[in-house]
Amino acid sequence: MKMVKSILNTKNNNKNPIIAEIKVHSPKYGDMINRRDEMDILKIYENAGASGISYITDKEHFNGDFEMYKKICKNTELPVLRKDFITTKDEIEKTAEVEGGAILLIARLLKEETAEFVDYALEHGLDTLVEVHNKEEIDIAKETNSTMIGVNNRDITKLELDDGTVSLTEQLAPLIPKNMVFVSESGIGTIEDLRMALKYADAALIGTSFMKAKNIEEFVKSFVDAKL
Repeated sequence: MKMVKSILNTKNNNKNPIIAEIKVHSPKYGDMINRRDEMDILKIYENAGASGISYITDKEHFNGDFEMYKKICKNTELPVLRKDFITTKDEIEKTAEVEGGAILLIARLLKEETAEFVDYALEHGLDTLVEVHNKEEIDIAKETNSTMIGVNNRDITKLELDDGTVSLTEQLAPLIPKNMVFVSESGIGTIEDLRMALKYADAALIGTSFMKAKNIEEFVKSFVDAKL
């Protein structure tokens, strides 16, 4: 299933669309998998009602692995976002080949090439999440045919070492094109954060707070089912 369709289906069922991230490592918090199995976390997210899954394949900073992304895609009916620093079209092809559901394209990295990369990903059957952090990057995203736009509440150049907050989602919301599904990414740790994020956005992408939870399934379910 495509990510956009899953998000809209969740909204239509009066649940909160959550893209839940299977996060192996954080530059800020270190090891997050904590000897657990990614497949077990995948099942927990499915059982909790997540609309989609996110996985970072970057090895250097997040200890990700493309083979694990491939395995996740193979073992779930949910759309799986490849969250990575994509800079070549080969990586788009690889993502499509393993039946990924969506791909992250970062406006700050791709700049004027963003629109071209979006079209290439769409041609390969992927939903596209163009990530932005300021007005200039939103202007880049507006010139694309992307199905989704994501405000990263953290600054990617700081590799998650900053404490981003959903106030950035609120601040940039008036500039977001209405024809794109709007995702608030990162810095969402409480139901109050979620309330603010989904006041403006269609979906929330959450990783760190889920991976740190004592009872992940119960915690994620509380976000999916929260009456905002």
